[in-house]
Amino acid sequence: MNALWVGSDVDLPTLHKCRLAEKLEFRLTCLVNNKARSEHSMKTYDEVFDRLDYDSSPKQTRSGTWPRTRSLNAPSPVQHFGPCGRIMKNSAMVMTIQDPASQRLTWYKPPLTVLVIKKVRDATVYSPFVKLVQWLIQEKRMVVFVEAAVMDDPHLEQFSEFPSVKDRLMTFRLGKDDLTDKIDFIVCLGGDGTLLYASQLFQQSVPPVMAFHLGSLGFLTPFLFDNFQEQVNNVLEGHAALTLRSRLRCIVMKQSDSVAESEGNKQNKPSSFLVLNEVVIDRGPSPYLSNIDLFLDGKHITSVQGDGLIVSTPTGSTAYAVAAGASMIHPSVPAIMVTPICPHSLSFRPIVVPAGVELKISVSPESRNTSWVSFDGRCRQELLHGDSLRVTTSIYPVPSICAQDQISDWFDSLAECLHWNVRKRQKHMDELEDLTRSSSNDTLDSIGRESISK
Repeated sequence: MNALWVGSDVDLPTLHKCRLAEKLEFRLTCLVNNKARSEHSMKTYDEVFDRLDYDSSPKQTRSGTWPRTRSLNAPSPVQHFGPCGRIMKNSAMVMTIQDPASQRLTWYKPPLTVLVIKKVRDATVYSPFVKLVQWLIQEKRMVVFVEAAVMDDPHLEQFSEFPSVKDRLMTFRLGKDDLTDKIDFIVCLGGDGTLLYASQLFQQSVPPVMAFHLGSLGFLTPFLFDNFQEQVNNVLEGHAALTLRSRLRCIVMKQSDSVAESEGNKQNKPSSFLVLNEVVIDRGPSPYLSNIDLFLDGKHITSVQGDGLIVSTPTGSTAYAVAAGASMIHPSVPAIMVTPICPHSLSFRPIVVPAGVELKISVSPESRNTSWVSFDGRCRQELLHGDSLRVTTSIYPVPSICAQDQISDWFDSLAECLHWNVRKRQKHMDELEDLTRSSSNDTLDSIGRESISK
């Protein structure tokens, strides 16, 4: 076998066979040294070559049943780099990224409880809300949870069907009642804000979310309410694809809390938030430029001088970030986007960093003013000098149920909501020739012929 490596006329299939045989020899040596018995140790190289016939073996095709699980760094379970190199095993991986085609909804037992969230102060949602909860309770025999404020809405009393189901609704209060392990899946009626609100209700594991488009934009709400019975039945039967929308874990570290902790005084724990779209750090009401220091895994990357900074998820890339000049990223891509807001530099472009890193954002000591931070447009608060914000990818994504699949839903939303790549169609050559014939006789060819004849 060593002689095969000397000549330069060895064909590529033979080279592959030698490499695979060399790997098998290494494994057999390890088994012998460890005094392990294996059926592979009795195989000869001739048997190996017979088994590794590349020309005659059928090629493995890419199908939905072929496991294609990927980690953040490399294919799992093992990734080889050449004959000797491989990636180090890491038991503390942030998350495991699967092929979108394999992300399908599966129920371990029939779902019993459902949380219905409707858009507030919108008269067009009342009728669909009453129809949905009545059907879920009377037809599907499910336990329906709604927010306590819904029961006090006087506009629902005008529907004759609502009193018959009102007493059978379960209620909860935001910030007081814990919904953990009580909800099997969520139904949102409204726009994108309803999905953001559902994400806020669950600070850990989130039930599957089915969002109906009853709002204004509807980028995150792929379902139409016309045939809701059929679509909900498909979800209850497990015939649905999922998009795992990553969230950001944001922790606000106050300098006053750090000083009090060092002196032995017990203060409140650092504020923690989970955001689905983005966390925004801006200059607030100050007329001066913001001066923000950005760290990545403890290393100082740059200082942001401008109106502020947007740290967004791939889901949030089509929200505030794209308006600030960032690229649009599919929700299944494991990444964190960092986008400056009106930077005072022509070369400061948006960047995309791996989802497993930790970002630290703090007000620079040389900053003339403080900064303000908001989380998905909520909980706006001031960051003083010495305060910092730590951002990383949460291990609890939002499983959003797809109307079709992960790819079709996203590109349909780009076309419908943002009119992505919409332009006037360019005429093909046949149409141009027809226009030329139907126009005046003073074409370039006729002018050229006249000049030659003269």
